[in-house]
Amino acid sequence: SVRLVDGDSHCAGRVEVLHRGQWGTVCGDYWDMRDAAVVCRELGCGEAVDALSDAHFGPGSGPIWMDDVECSGSESTLKNCISAGWGKHDCGHSKDAGIICSEYRLVGGSRCSGRVEILHGETWYTVCEADFDQQDAEVVCRELGCGLPVEVLGGAAFGRGEGQVWSEELQCRGNKSQIHSCPTSSSLKHNCSHDSDVGLVCAASVRLVDGGSRCAGRVEVLHRGQWGTVCGDNWDMRDAAVVCRELGCGEAVDALSDAHFGSGSGPIWMDDVDCSGSESILKNCKSYKRGKYDCDQSTYAGVICSVNQIVKCSYFFHPNVLGVRLVDGSRCAGRLEVLHGETWYTVCDADFDQQDAEVVCRELGCGLPVEVLGGAAFGRGEGQVWSEELQCRGNESQIHSCPTSPSLKHNCSHDSDVGLLCADRVRLVDGGSRCAGRVEVLHRGQWGTVCDDNWDMRDAAVVCRELGCGEAVDALSDAHFGPGSGPIWMNDVDCSGSESTLKSCLSPGWNKHNCSHSKDAGVICSGVRLVGGSRCSGRVEVLHGETWYTVCGADFDQQDAEVVCRELGCGLPVEVLGGAAFGRGEGQVWSEELQCRGNESQIHSCPSSPSLKHSCSHNSDVGLVCAEFFICCAERS
Repeated sequence: SVRLVDGDSHCAGRVEVLHRGQWGTVCGDYWDMRDAAVVCRELGCGEAVDALSDAHFGPGSGPIWMDDVECSGSESTLKNCISAGWGKHDCGHSKDAGIICSEYRLVGGSRCSGRVEILHGETWYTVCEADFDQQDAEVVCRELGCGLPVEVLGGAAFGRGEGQVWSEELQCRGNKSQIHSCPTSSSLKHNCSHDSDVGLVCAASVRLVDGGSRCAGRVEVLHRGQWGTVCGDNWDMRDAAVVCRELGCGEAVDALSDAHFGSGSGPIWMDDVDCSGSESILKNCKSYKRGKYDCDQSTYAGVICSVNQIVKCSYFFHPNVLGVRLVDGSRCAGRLEVLHGETWYTVCDADFDQQDAEVVCRELGCGLPVEVLGGAAFGRGEGQVWSEELQCRGNESQIHSCPTSPSLKHNCSHDSDVGLLCADRVRLVDGGSRCAGRVEVLHRGQWGTVCDDNWDMRDAAVVCRELGCGEAVDALSDAHFGPGSGPIWMNDVDCSGSESTLKSCLSPGWNKHNCSHSKDAGVICSGVRLVGGSRCSGRVEVLHGETWYTVCGADFDQQDAEVVCRELGCGLPVEVLGGAAFGRGEGQVWSEELQCRGNESQIHSCPSSPSLKHSCSHNSDVGLVCAEFFICCAERS
């Protein structure tokens, strides 16, 4: 229901939306990077590079369907953003909005460093190190808004990718603004594998200073070639979250003001910063114009991120740079990975114990450990296994403070990757699964409910994301899953939808309400997703426990497709595609055959039986195209 017209590719151009069977434009009034981010995401076109107005790609024709668009940046489709209403505007086509999305991305590092991947059609490809040089790097860094290239790294420095390797050699001259403008030629490196995936480090436009690590310190931003500070006025956790995300430093632990990390020097570039929390970079947040402020040197902003990489010496005086994350589960559950240099490593289950678990859960703000799981419970990782044994005492605040020693388990493989389950601070109760039920939050050691006043899909989306339960399907009120007991901890919850935890959303405060348990809020999350395409097309994956599984093409039919498309709000199925049409997945293939009748509202309501296709591999991963995506692409072609 959205397309980009008259650009150089399907990921750049004038924005047009489909309404009542007719394509129309969008007015450029208040059009910004948050709006552009939603369109790029909806089209599967990577990151937004620029939000343009004044008919940059030429004036359109026909109706102007949308005006005064106001996206939070977390919406899955443009039509879900606030606007003046269909056809209501005070605009001419001379102000038609446009966008440029990036067809490049950096993976496995931060926003400005990682493995180079290029988008072709609906598929992301890695790039062979022999086909990528300094001139190509200059274009990629420029396109992503990351300044100049610092280093081009070969040998899969940011981990081995998956899927296909790009079969052409880029021949950028270095002065292009976007990579799709560069000429290419057929590569002569026919045998290039993922062991040769190229990586790139660009110069980011934000840094943290005087905090003892690159993930803690005073916030400084680069503008017009000069580093300057950020005023601490109204500086909060949403602003800090954007900085941590931009630097690849995990979650925000604290947002500090009053020059906590000392006073800086030079200009104060930003004041009264107001991020929604969903922005990919700090410069996309609202603020006073650069250099205009009413701030003094005693109120500089600072940040502490969870992946606080500090150089420490272990008992064997071996320098390490350590961070920590949980992968393929939720924020507080998943496969454990530690950061060394620019690379994430999995950890052997024999090298990790309860004391180590206590430190990891504490650092991530996830309470106490519930269970340490061996045997790759959250799926097998990729890349290298960490070669040292953590020796935490359990009272450290962060993993970098724990000593290490060389591991004696030299033959540990990804089959022994350790997983960790920490105590989440939110849960769903009495809904028949961990991804549906009455919302309950943990505060001061006691579980309580949430009042349904103003409870909506944005709030539900945050809960589903926090629990690793996929997309939000429904936000329910009036004690749909039965009344709870104990305190009512939250009321009038107002999430933007981009928060990582429910506690980060606005509300009147703990236990402040005029509510009873007859109004307890509930949520239903989706246990299915489409990957590698857009919101309504991609490889089918189903959630079981904490793990996402691909589905064998022989175990999935038209009735199953109807349920998946319906659950995701994507209309009717157009085509079921076998043969890994949207790329080969990773991890495990679902071992049961879905037997939906086609009238179910959710995939978890469908019966299943053990599959007879015991040897199904990722080459047979099923893909699905639902009607919403098909209408957009059919009209564009």
